[in-house]
Amino acid sequence: MDLSKRVSLWSVEEVLEWLQDQHPTLMGTLQKAIIKHAISGRVLLRLKDHHLELLGVESEELQQDILQDLLLLRVQEEITELNNLCSECFSS
Repeated sequence: MDLSKRVSLWSVEEVLEWLQDQHPTLMGTLQKAIIKHAISGRVLLRLKDHHLELLGVESEELQQDILQDLLLLRVQEEITELNNLCSECFSS
């Protein structure tokens, strides 16, 4: 997985790689659902607790762990976007 690539541009396969790295114990639960629902990086960034429950993550503790990791991805995405905006402003 290319960590320099924006999360919003991740493919379903890259989402699965991220899941394998971050939550390998949930691969069995989530892999089929991610593929079935075509959860790309853009969709991943929008997941909430009720989505995780619908995808098969019933434990509130696991949901919170995933949501915390998703929050970090959202922050990373925002920082990348701000950096891109700033570089565009100063390069013109």
